[in-house]
Amino acid sequence: MRPDPDPADPESPTPGHGRPVVRLKPKAEARAIRHGFPWVYADELVTDRRTQGLAPGALAVLEDGERRPLGLVTVNTTSKIIARMLDRDPAAVIDRAWFVARLERALALRARLYAAPFYRLVHAEADGLPGLIIDRFGDVAVIQPNAAWAETHLAALVDALVTVTGVASVIKNATGRSRALEGLGEETALLRGALSGPVAVPMNGATYMADLIGGQKTGLFFDQRPNHAFAAALARDARVLDMFTHVGGFALAALAGGAVSALAVDASAPALALAGQGAVASGLAERLAMRQGDAFQVLEALGAEGASFDLVICDPPAFAPAKPALEAGLRAYERLARLAAPLVAPGGYLVLCSCSHAADLSAFRNASARGIGRGGRRAQLIHTGGAGPDHPMLPQLAESGYLKALFFRLDG
Repeated sequence: MRPDPDPADPESPTPGHGRPVVRLKPKAEARAIRHGFPWVYADELVTDRRTQGLAPGALAVLEDGERRPLGLVTVNTTSKIIARMLDRDPAAVIDRAWFVARLERALALRARLYAAPFYRLVHAEADGLPGLIIDRFGDVAVIQPNAAWAETHLAALVDALVTVTGVASVIKNATGRSRALEGLGEETALLRGALSGPVAVPMNGATYMADLIGGQKTGLFFDQRPNHAFAAALARDARVLDMFTHVGGFALAALAGGAVSALAVDASAPALALAGQGAVASGLAERLAMRQGDAFQVLEALGAEGASFDLVICDPPAFAPAKPALEAGLRAYERLARLAAPLVAPGGYLVLCSCSHAADLSAFRNASARGIGRGGRRAQLIHTGGAGPDHPMLPQLAESGYLKALFFRLDG
């Protein structure tokens, strides 16, 4: 049953007053939208004066070229993704109850998957909340409202989040490239509760320390959890090199899995300090060494030193975050593989990761293979990993399946 209109909500329909209507251009393909694709690009929508006058994040009914309704969308004319599908029901009311229903559905999946409440709770479009990320760290939740509509409805979202999960503290981490593309500014703020210092996160037998306010993104990358576990299975009695370690990443998981030593490398001193705190909390500090510096320079230096490791992992930031950067990004992935491969002992393992949306699996795999070959090594690809199931993929949206992890075994 549709709830009664809320006169205090400017987006709530009132009797006799419909929502704004936006329409696809006559030649735009509506079939993809009907089959679940969640985005409308700027060149697909009629942008008359009325549409241009809509405030960023406004709600509107999307129609096809023949004026048949397709659903309720949020509109931002400053973005290349000019409309995002919120609900297939054009009359849906985006209020606290609507958020509660979406969050309950998202929580049901994570509660079945994980015994402890440490996971990505909302993965944007794949959880029916486009442009919105929520990571949960026990009784703390970190929200990334990367789309204008989420900013507009933030109060209702936070109320629903607290109701559904029972978290005591909520942090808004509004930074990054996605917000800039939406025309949004950056802000980090504590919206509910209190927080004092980093949060301890148990994962794969180790304890990670996450800085939820001052750290990168939401403070920790849950998406790599299954790849950490697979690497840990290869790490028993191994000497490990973890490039781009962030707060301990693969290194702590490998040590928890029985590695004899791990060298964790990152350009960020604060991230390495958190990695060290995590090693202490995990009882692994005696086997962890850390080195600060640019990854490519460190790899070159290790090669000059004749260093050798049984397991080498490279998990860089996105080298190709968008299509214009694809060619340069693939060259960077190839170079990384070329520098890392000679550091792997005969019969050892090389793990190469990419979180670039623009570089698909085939392109990334080919760049990695070229780099390994240029590094003078031959390889077997033994496993291909992706993000954990708390980062579900929307089948119609390839961008939601961004993470790739390639596990190679290298010959002598």
